[in-house]
Formats: sequence, structure tokens, C-alpha cells
Amino acid sequence: MPPMSQPLARRRALVMGGSSGLGLATARLLAQDGATVTIAGRDEARLRAAVEQLETDGLRVAPQRCDAMNAHDVRAAVAAASGDAPLDIAVCVPGGGLYVRVTEYGDDEFGAQVDNNVRPVFLLLKYAALAMTNGGSFVAVSSTSAAFSSRFLAAYSAGKSAVDALIRVAADELGERGIRVNSVRPGLTRTEATARMFAHSSITDRFLQLQPLPRLGDPNDVAAAIRYLAGPESSWVTGQHLAVDGGHTLRAFPDMSDLIRRPKDSQ
Repeated sequence: MPPMSQPLARRRALVMGGSSGLGLATARLLAQDGATVTIAGRDEARLRAAVEQLETDGLRVAPQRCDAMNAHDVRAAVAAASGDAPLDIAVCVPGGGLYVRVTEYGDDEFGAQVDNNVRPVFLLLKYAALAMTNGGSFVAVSSTSAAFSSRFLAAYSAGKSAVDALIRVAADELGERGIRVNSVRPGLTRTEATARMFAHSSITDRFLQLQPLPRLGDPNDVAAAIRYLAGPESSWVTGQHLAVDGGHTLRAFPDMSDLIRRPKDSQ
């Protein structure tokens, strides 16, 4: 039996989008608890930097270049992470969106943004589940935007809502194989992707005014939730969407109308 301090010993994990932000924080927690971790991402330089950063903490992870939108790359990343053994844990982080009025999306822009959020989850879920021959845990990063109306984030919200629908159906289908499938819904969390928002207190203050807990998120907040869903502590949890948001979804999304692209007819 692995020691209590290493509850993920002998488990193999793949973190898609693991070179920074939520993914890097998650990889650190998984590795600290004994998992053999592979981090995947598009930028090889960023992957090397992440590996070096974790090495300074005494942690070893393997890098794998992977475009999360490319089926061949995702399949190869799963194979690299599992090696000659079953895969135990898969985490999918990639996604994103822009503030746009619903009538101002380009004809193909809306669908492309939805796909950017759904396709990585589908591809990793598909190939990871095929490699989880001894049960396992899949965790997707969704968003609070899947839980309530987030004005001017229609494509992002639609994509994340689709992610959570996929999570529920996959959990229902894969449970008989001992595979658990869940998502986390982060609130506004400090990452490279949100750096511009965090640079303006006028924006962050709007979120804080609509949160019971008066602080914004840190990647470790979300990583801890992913680690819980990935590990044995949540062995009877599947098909769930865990909000890590300071209670934001108890209230409402802030008004961001002054920050979005102006309608063409008013320019």
C-alpha cells in the first residue's frame, strides 16, 4: 500500500494545458501526491519552463507537445502518459472566450469559439477513457458561465454548457467501467488568460461585489478541487460540476457592457 502522504502513488495522469495556470497548479498537486504526471500543451518552450519550475520544487513531470484541437496529438499524448499501463487520471484545461454581443459574432466566429471549448474535452475524454482499462477519473475545467447567464459571453457560455452536458452523459455511460467523469466551474481566477482583467480594479471590484467570499481566485483554489475529483477521496462522485467561485453563482454575473465590442451601427 502507498504511504498516506502519497495517495496517488502508481497512478498515471495526463494534464492537458499543464504548462501554466490551472493546469500547472494541478500538475504540481498530482505530482506531490505521488502520481506519474505528463503535462501537455502546444508550446514546447512553455512546457520546458513548466518542467523546470516543478523540478525546483523537487517534482518530476514529463512534457508532451500537443494541440488539444488535434485528434492525432491528443491520442499521442494519452499514449505517452499511459505508456504500457492503464491511464488513471486525465484533466482537460484548454478553453476561452471573448466579450461580444450575441448579434455581433461573425457567422463562423460563434461556432469556432464553442468548438474551442468543447472539442479538447471531447477528444481527451474519448482517448483517455479508452486508455482507462482499470477505472479512472476524468476532470474537465468548465466555468461558472455554464451555471448562469453571463452577458456578452454567449459562445463561451454555450461551449461550457456543452462541456457540462458531455460530462453528465459520459459519466452515465462510463460508470459501469469504473470511470468517473466530473467538471469544475471556476470563478474569476488569476491566470495568464485573465491578467488583463486583474490589471483593472474597476473590473475585479464588480466580481467581488457579487461574491459572498470577498476575494478572487488563485490557481491553487481550482487545482485543489481538481485534485479532489481526480483522487480516491471522491470515489463515489461522478457526473458533477463543482463550483469554485467564492459563491459567485449564488448571485449574478457582473455588468460588463462598457467593455465589449460596440455594435457596428453605433460606430
